[in-house]
Amino acid sequence: MTHRQFKDALYGQVARVGRAAASPRRLEMLELLAQAERTVVSLASEIGLSLANASQHLQALRHAALVEPRRQGAFVYYRLADPAIAQLAMALRSVAERRVPEIERLVQEHFGDRSDPEPVPMQDLLKRARARDVVLLDARPAAEYEAGHIAGAISVPIDQLQRRLRSLPADREYVAYCRGPYCVYADRAVAVLLRSGRCARRLLEGFPEWRAAGHPIAHGRGTRAAARPRRARRTTATTTGGSGWR
Repeated sequence: MTHRQFKDALYGQVARVGRAAASPRRLEMLELLAQAERTVVSLASEIGLSLANASQHLQALRHAALVEPRRQGAFVYYRLADPAIAQLAMALRSVAERRVPEIERLVQEHFGDRSDPEPVPMQDLLKRARARDVVLLDARPAAEYEAGHIAGAISVPIDQLQRRLRSLPADREYVAYCRGPYCVYADRAVAVLLRSGRCARRLLEGFPEWRAAGHPIAHGRGTRAAARPRRARRTTATTTGGSGWR
């Protein structure tokens, strides 16, 4: 094999990944699978596809080694084949945000003004989480929270927030987060909390960005009730359950 043939073969294999990701539906699937593993039925329902169409997209991703299946009883769950795949999807989105003006227009039309209250950048939240002076509220579905969440966050899925308000202290400040910057769950959670008289803001980014930055995360059911602040010291390892801050 000549060096030219090697390069052609090499970039041909790399291009397999690009071709598999070159679909709006597949990119959305990758972002959903960055939250937690899912069945074909779950993905089809979330994205609004037929089962057959969702299955075809998953097979394209699987052939490019981007996702892998796991069978459990009668169900097959799909997950990202490598954590770097979530970072790939985020990198594509980031480049598009910087280079494609149409994205800013679409976001503005859909979300309107999201600057009031001002969102909390990830680095600011990291400092405040260490000090335990905010309550981190995960507004995603419970299954996604259990698959991975910001250490110390409480799980209050957006469809349960209104009826669970009584269990949330009114004298605390809340920072809500969800799947990422274009997920509506955190916006809706902040709106509900503000209407109830609580102080609330949303995280500018989402859980995948927090995890990719190497900040503390936890798995499992974790914390279910908002705790009172206490002096904090960061643990150095990713935790399973618990707060992740001591």
